[in-house]
Amino acid sequence: MPRARNGQVELEYETFGDATAPTVLLINGLGSQMTRWPADFCTKLAARGFRPIRFDNRDVGLSTRCTDAEKYRLADMARDGMAVLDAAGAATAHIVGVSLGGMVAQRVAIDFPDRTLSLTSIMSTTGEPGKHLSTPEAIEIRMAPDPDPMADYEAFIAHGMKRARVNGSPGYPWEESELRERTVAEHRRAYNPAGVVRQRKAATRDGDRTAELRRLSVPCIVLHGTDDPLVMPVGGEATAAAIPGAELRMIPGMGHDLPPGLHAVFLDAICAAATKAR
Repeated sequence: MPRARNGQVELEYETFGDATAPTVLLINGLGSQMTRWPADFCTKLAARGFRPIRFDNRDVGLSTRCTDAEKYRLADMARDGMAVLDAAGAATAHIVGVSLGGMVAQRVAIDFPDRTLSLTSIMSTTGEPGKHLSTPEAIEIRMAPDPDPMADYEAFIAHGMKRARVNGSPGYPWEESELRERTVAEHRRAYNPAGVVRQRKAATRDGDRTAELRRLSVPCIVLHGTDDPLVMPVGGEATAAAIPGAELRMIPGMGHDLPPGLHAVFLDAICAAATKAR
């Protein structure tokens, strides 16, 4: 698979569809690998006339693992995304991000307006204090350390599945077999819990983007679940309120994940934002 470079950081990425089609850059959430944008989803997006690119953020998946001494910010992660576009030969792109990836996508739109055709911010928030609220259960599972997979693999897998259920969409639940398969596959591909901590700190360092978001002039769709326990709806509402002309789409039964049952909803939002850019 190809790799892009931003200074000392290498980014694993993958493209789908026609290389001449408009590019959609898909940015992942906290600690999640590019496979969270399933190949089937990317193929469907390509069938709608786009060229999707998914990639592993720094400190996750097969991209470069940083150290605690490297105090990077979301701006650095945004530059990683631009390095991926450069490597793929894309001057501009429709920028799509989920959760932490939504924050990075916002930072891309702020820092690289000339490269941003549209913005789709999914289950994310602005960094404003009080606009990133979680339920007690979501906080508890987020703060609980993973069991050591070398000491008790089944406990590790069970914990990952529980986290997915707690954060997931109650109206669009995964089959238990699907959750297990995903958890196992992600651990086999890459496992870097220290990177999750560093990514979270990068988001904290970015602070409140509200004032900068108010200066955007890019077409934007904000997508958020009414049942999101990790980034509660106030996060999406704040994002839409901050970006001039943004359209807020609140999805009943959607939590903090991208279940197959909602793929059509995500595809429609991305395409709607892209259409506004034409």
